Amino acid sequence: MTTDTHDDWPAELIEDMNANRHSAVVGSVLVSETDAVRVWHLHLPAGKRCAFHRHVLNYFWTCHSHGTARGYFEDGRVKDVTHFPGDTRHFVFGPDEYLLHSVENIGETDLLFTTVEFKDSANQPLPVPDSVRLSTAA
Repeated sequence: MTTDTHDDWPAELIEDMNANRHSAVVGSVLVSETDAVRVWHLHLPAGKRCAFHRHVLNYFWTCHSHGTARGYFEDGRVKDVTHFPGDTRHFVFGPDEYLLHSVENIGETDLLFTTVEFKDSANQPLPVPDSVRLSTAA
């Protein structure tokens, strides 16, 4: 893919997208994982953006706070969305389908999300580094 559709994006945004093209880190912390699901929490303080990441598994997210986010998508789209507590979206991917994106908090309040990925999807789960797993050590 070329970055022709990203002409108005800052260079660091394009660099982040290219560097994280296969990143499975879809939240701030992976709080639970079983053979069936991965459960993530995403905390986005006002003015911050999460790194680009790739969704390959069927999943849903639920927002726990009010706020405004800006999504940056691989195809060059930029979309602003107002979120509210309980706001939920579901996504389903066929074989070799995926979503590569980043989310920026453009509001004045922290955004909090829970994302649940279903491992029994059309695609194999991507590996997740231990550094994002919730530490259960006392």
